Amino acid sequence: MTKLARTLWLVAVSAAAQTYSQRGFFETRTTLYPQTAPGDSGRIVSEGLLRWEPTVVAMPSLKIFAAVDARTDTHRQVEREARFDWRDRRLQRPAVSLRRLSAQWHHRNVTVEAGKQFIRWGKADILNPTDRFAPRDYLSVADNDFLGVTAARVTIEAGSDTLDLVTAPFFTPSRTPLFNQRWVVLPELPFGLRFADLGSRIPGRAQFGARWNHTGRGYEFSTTFYEGFHHLPLLRTAFDPALLALGYRREFPKLRLYGADAAVPLKWFTIKGETAWFTSRTPTADEYLIYVIQLERTKGEWVFVGGYAGEAVTQRRNPLAFAPDRGFARSFLGRASYSIDARRSLAFEAAVRQSGDGVWLKSEYSHQLGSHWRATAGFTLIRGNVDDFLGQFRRNSHALLAIRYSF
Repeated sequence: MTKLARTLWLVAVSAAAQTYSQRGFFETRTTLYPQTAPGDSGRIVSEGLLRWEPTVVAMPSLKIFAAVDARTDTHRQVEREARFDWRDRRLQRPAVSLRRLSAQWHHRNVTVEAGKQFIRWGKADILNPTDRFAPRDYLSVADNDFLGVTAARVTIEAGSDTLDLVTAPFFTPSRTPLFNQRWVVLPELPFGLRFADLGSRIPGRAQFGARWNHTGRGYEFSTTFYEGFHHLPLLRTAFDPALLALGYRREFPKLRLYGADAAVPLKWFTIKGETAWFTSRTPTADEYLIYVIQLERTKGEWVFVGGYAGEAVTQRRNPLAFAPDRGFARSFLGRASYSIDARRSLAFEAAVRQSGDGVWLKSEYSHQLGSHWRATAGFTLIRGNVDDFLGQFRRNSHALLAIRYSF
């Protein structure tokens, strides 16, 4: 056999050994707002999302994962520019984007994954303060989704212990609400003065993180360390007298985090706890502690989760920050779900401020229609005082209807 023929034969054998699979869905979502909001008179928002997720098993120890999104909407939350985005750094959602592209290699007790991927840390279900490699799309604060990060991740398992090491060379910020839409509540400016967007200052340094998890007899415990930047921004403001404008720039403060979480299953319920201390060398960034304690119980077709999220501020330096994780702190949080049958389910979520100044209630009904179709209907009620993180969105109560076709 010639060298060329041998090479072609090896390529053919390798291609034949590969396993290819794909899945995806097309979903339309319509959101109805009974009330208008300052700066946003829209009451109906329609969205369309096509997601395609191919997977290739190149060999038993090597898998390649990918996901591509194509979307549009009626409210200009999605760009109208025809381009392919993979960095997720713009204010609007891209029309076409790379959601995931990573290669995962596994050998014995070592797993390595490199590329754009999703990394989730923590054990709590209602709030995860240790989840630092998980930026989100907060254009609609009530219905948010995770964004992938470009990173290399090494997971080493040794008996009952697991060590997770992550480095992310490119920073991925959370996508915050647009200033000209209802999920931003702006202060009133003097007559003739306006806001001016000065853009975002994206960090150029890599982020690093490590997590050690131990599974014992009747408990599970983890410790977490993170060095990098907060994916939620601070706003630095400056007055421009020539333009009669108050300019704002998004800046992402340095962050060093120390965290821990634990889970202890008992006879009647499972206790879960999670805490993280956020420290920073950025002079304008707060330093604080967030903790979560929750109880979880499964009873027949019901799953109940309830607990409390608290916050303790050790250094208060800047009030101009968009921080939903802190916004849901100092609150009683709960979730309940009920599986009616194999095709139908109900879910409820709640967040109630300990002061009573804000309430967030969400209900959702999902019904699978045949083997490919699913319909989901929900309603979110928000009430409270304008000075409260939850209460400031009190004009954003809304109903949701989503139809999904999966393939």
